[in-house]
Amino acid sequence: MKSTDLIDRIATATGGTKADAKTALDTVFTSIVEAAAKGDDVSIPGFGKFQVRETAARQGRNPKTGETIEIAASKKLAFSPAKNVKDSLSAK
Repeated sequence: MKSTDLIDRIATATGGTKADAKTALDTVFTSIVEAAAKGDDVSIPGFGKFQVRETAARQGRNPKTGETIEIAASKKLAFSPAKNVKDSLSAK
């Protein structure tokens, strides 16, 4: 599913315009990213939780040359689905 498909579904469900639906979708995503940048978790009841996870620095290999390289520590945005979402995925 593409973002345009989501926008169409939101517009249809709300009876609003596609422009309003796009604004709503963009606002949701921007709000999640802004909260994560501050280190806050974003919990959406019945859907799941977005949280920032830190990965430690580690050694890896350049696949082209086989040379050992240092991979820097980083932060990632992780998603943990709610129980009902997990159950819905398992049922199919």
